[in-house]
Amino acid sequence: MTSAAVSMSLEAEDYPEIREGVRRLCEKFPGEYWRRLEDEPPERSYPTEFIRALTEAGYLAALVPQEYGGAGLPIRGGAAILETLNRMGCSAAAGHAQMYTMGTVLRHGSPEQKARFLPAIARGELRLQAFGVTEPTTGSDTTQLKTRAIRTDDGYVVRGQKVWTSRAAHSDLMLLLARTTPVEEVKRRTDGLSVFLIDLRDAQANGCTIRPIDAMINHNTCEVFFDDVPIPADSLIGEEGRGFRYILDGMNAERCLTASEAIGNGRYFVDKATAYAKERVVFGRPIGQNQGVQFPIAHAHARLEAADLMVRKATAMFDAGLPCGAEANMARLLSSEAAWAAAEACMNTHGGFSFAREYDIERKWRESRLSLIAPVSSNMILNFIGQHVLGMPRSY
Repeated sequence: MTSAAVSMSLEAEDYPEIREGVRRLCEKFPGEYWRRLEDEPPERSYPTEFIRALTEAGYLAALVPQEYGGAGLPIRGGAAILETLNRMGCSAAAGHAQMYTMGTVLRHGSPEQKARFLPAIARGELRLQAFGVTEPTTGSDTTQLKTRAIRTDDGYVVRGQKVWTSRAAHSDLMLLLARTTPVEEVKRRTDGLSVFLIDLRDAQANGCTIRPIDAMINHNTCEVFFDDVPIPADSLIGEEGRGFRYILDGMNAERCLTASEAIGNGRYFVDKATAYAKERVVFGRPIGQNQGVQFPIAHAHARLEAADLMVRKATAMFDAGLPCGAEANMARLLSSEAAWAAAEACMNTHGGFSFAREYDIERKWRESRLSLIAPVSSNMILNFIGQHVLGMPRSY
């Protein structure tokens, strides 16, 4: 088989009809739409029309099993959707949490919880876009989080604060990680943490406050405060105290899916840079004829192709139910760094025009820079690889 045939075979296997449908949808939301949203204050800048279109097309229910009204796709199908959204210049981050939180709910939620929530999520009647993990004083040190869920006669009372909880103000449900057993009472720091699927509408009526954060990249991220918020006992996912293990499924899914978004961003930049390098003439020749312009674009393309292979490996292992923490993290590391290299190449190729908002490069450039630190920083991934893959001493 020729290399061209291999490439065509891979493309034929990788959801071409879904990708084409996503491309057609994205054409209705050009750069002008996203630039207009950035002119709005944080509380009014959520891409409601875009999310509604994705929901009505069934893309945000892609990973929900068919028996609950979704498409029942594997995570690779979700990755193809998110990659294509970003390659077309849209922002997949506005809706991606509904996909990666499925990793925890589908694998560890009770039959009753799935029957109650998943059909409504698939129909678009409920939005699951909030992932409450990060806190102001603990950051990436998840096992030291301070938010408590205290047992009561009829459920729990939640007390604490979350930060960088994107889309909380635009979500009906939140997947919340809280400590149910004080850290000083457990043998391992990973013990005593529990996961809850909570109704934010009820929570806001009973002591939960959500405040938007005005940030460089407007992912509609928020601070969330819990002031003795009561939640019912059936909000608990799985067994009490085993939440850290459950949340890893969501985090591995998050790594895989956001890595695919980075691939999409990177290919957006390579597409834009290549086209401009061919058409822009300076000193009587296309600037793409100059190696100083051509080589960074070519290098970025090569890095993206390599990163994409790791993303495919990680998603295949996740879908097979295999441990994939190392692969998901490496996929995230390589894809975010490849996307940033492509962003820099595109920025330099366009020169001064890259600063003009109408070209949309600076908007996607900012988005790609964020991917080096969120939802996980490259340094934390390197810590993970050094310790858990290579067996070196813990570095933090």
